[in-house]
Amino acid sequence: MASVSGADAGATAGMLMADAPSEPGAVLRVGRDRSVCRLVTPDDWLFVSRTHLEFRCGPDGTWSVAWVRGSNPDPASEVRVVSGGAARPLAYGGVAPLGRGGSGEVVIQDRSGPRSVNVGFYHEG
Repeated sequence: MASVSGADAGATAGMLMADAPSEPGAVLRVGRDRSVCRLVTPDDWLFVSRTHLEFRCGPDGTWSVAWVRGSNPDPASEVRVVSGGAARPLAYGGVAPLGRGGSGEVVIQDRSGPRSVNVGFYHEG
């Protein structure tokens, strides 16, 4: 769980998706809702939805990340997937595969300030 508050200007909540087995059907969620999310951001970080990201393991053991559409038509953040030295934006409501044998991070960036949530990943080959 992140240990910073909204008052921390320029803060980054760094979280690691550790020990997540690559079993088909496995799901890990990131957001403010402690009842459904495994990785939880501070309650006052309103640029993060209650359920913002969903990491899902497919039938063949490969992982993907989805930016879950919230109740607002225009999100207060941007999401990008950084892997292999390249940053790819993830569309609101979009899904991106996480390649096997690679590592990187998924970044939720606050559009109104310097705050971000960085979720690191490593997908075994």
